[in-house]
Amino acid sequence: MTVDGPRSTAPDVADVVALGESMVTFLPSRPGRLADVPSFERAIGGAESNVACVLAAAGHSVRWVGRVGADGFGDHLVEAIGAYGVDVSAVRRDPGRPTGVYFRTAGDRATDAHEVAYYRAGSAASAMSVDTMDLDAIRSGRVLHLSGITPALSADCLGLMRELTARRPGRPLVSFDVNHRPGLWRDAEDGPRILLELARGADLVFVGEDEAWDLGGPEAVRAALPEPDVLVVKQGATGATAFHGSERTSVPALAVDVVAAVGAGDAFAAGFLSATLRGLPVRDRLRHGHLMAAAALTVPGDLAAPPARDHADRLAALDDTAWGRLRLGPGWTQAGDAAGDAADGTAGDETGAGADEEVRTP
Repeated sequence: MTVDGPRSTAPDVADVVALGESMVTFLPSRPGRLADVPSFERAIGGAESNVACVLAAAGHSVRWVGRVGADGFGDHLVEAIGAYGVDVSAVRRDPGRPTGVYFRTAGDRATDAHEVAYYRAGSAASAMSVDTMDLDAIRSGRVLHLSGITPALSADCLGLMRELTARRPGRPLVSFDVNHRPGLWRDAEDGPRILLELARGADLVFVGEDEAWDLGGPEAVRAALPEPDVLVVKQGATGATAFHGSERTSVPALAVDVVAAVGAGDAFAAGFLSATLRGLPVRDRLRHGHLMAAAALTVPGDLAAPPARDHADRLAALDDTAWGRLRLGPGWTQAGDAAGDAADGTAGDETGAGADEEVRTP
């Protein structure tokens, strides 16, 4: 798959446009139930804006498009996302609807060991529609990144998603992260059905192995989704498998000393998209996805500074044996050349032949 369409040669053209809801997140000052936590630290959260921030930090031109309230929380979101280098000029402000917020405990969001309290009903983002959004701005990038969270917000949001995933000549490459959140759908049966419909209209799809349809394996997911040119099936700690046309490529996940299991899926998508924009082979796209996910897993919040591009490229180029021996812990993205040199030195040579030790970056 190549990324067709205009290159980033003008200020109004972005490598990636990401559309979706972003919310102000309140993170607990200490572990415990929401009822017991005395104070919270403010942050930002949103699958699509997370992808936008990571891509911008990695050096790509990115635009985030959404709706926020004409309130202080909306101001904070626009300023915080813009501070990552993301173009926020197409964000709409809604004077009649609030910016969404949510609170969560310090537990693992990927398990039941956490609480999340959303205050997003009737939010400004739920009013996104074909009529209220700038479709030209949304379609102005080489890639348009969407997720399955948006269609669950309202009927208008679903209508917008159907318009953006309709296969029409001249559209940007459409990237779609299924991101099935059962709690957002009023009817539990609607989510999987609608997400499958939207995924079939995309060019590049990210989905967890059993995320929405419980089909029982990557091949079964591909059989249900033959339309996308590229399908990436995430398999948790096992790794990820990409189908590119009739080709199948699998890359095992990295061993990671996890600090917080949040934001990894968004970071993986950003890493894969970054490598796609650079025209790298599918194997390296998956590896860059894993590296970006490892960056997110080794920090407390949703967003992490990505590794320097040359550092990530060195690690992605390791042979299979050296890749399998990598173990990444907190601070590895700041290790820079020293970490890359250590990994290369342990591998022994460019192919990694003769590697006898675990490859560990700080």
